[in-house]
Amino acid sequence: MKFLFGADPELFVHNHEKFISAHDLVPGTKEFPYIVKAGAVQVDGVAAEFNINPAESEDEFVSNINEVKNRLEEMVREGSPSYHLRADPVATFDQEYFDALPIEAKMLGCSPDWDAYTGKKNTPPSTSEPFRTGSFHVHIGWTEYEDPYDDEYIALCCDVVKQIDAIIYPASHLWDQDMKRRTLYGARGSFRPKSYGLEYRPLSNAVLRNEETVRFVYRQIYGAVDLFFNKNLRVYE
Repeated sequence: MKFLFGADPELFVHNHEKFISAHDLVPGTKEFPYIVKAGAVQVDGVAAEFNINPAESEDEFVSNINEVKNRLEEMVREGSPSYHLRADPVATFDQEYFDALPIEAKMLGCSPDWDAYTGKKNTPPSTSEPFRTGSFHVHIGWTEYEDPYDDEYIALCCDVVKQIDAIIYPASHLWDQDMKRRTLYGARGSFRPKSYGLEYRPLSNAVLRNEETVRFVYRQIYGAVDLFFNKNLRVYE
């Protein structure tokens, strides 16, 4: 069985002094992403998000990420030469600035995700504090046209996520010691079932700070699903 890998990281805009909302700096929305070479960009609340075209190899995965991230950086700098993207798991905004942002920019999250260890949906997070979190969701494709709400399919996805967790989740604390993001997002076992596979959601955008970390994440997750599907080996058991 072959696999496809995608990602949709969230980054934050900074001006060397404080965080700036990306809501009026980046084109595209969740419903209508702005297509660019190798992927697309969009606004996600105050964050600048991008997604990549599905990749069949580690090098293609890294190349797609670099291509779209660099284009997103160019768009952000068009707003001001001082603006740049930061891969911070948590971005805390000045309270007065945050309060003045449009309501849609301050909205938290989207549809609920699932917990692989309970097989149930997680409670959507909430906070009144002026901070937001950045992720590095990894999309894994191994099938097509599945019903993402079928009980048997969700059970399969739960097992795949447990497999990935066992291999990558403990290691993720080596490059990301932040705990505040995990009060809202990034819980062990969090995922969304997809018609093509699943979206693995625990990792933060700190993955993007180093290309070797991106490559490590790809190799470890690839190895996890390869063991699961092709070698019938469950390392979480």
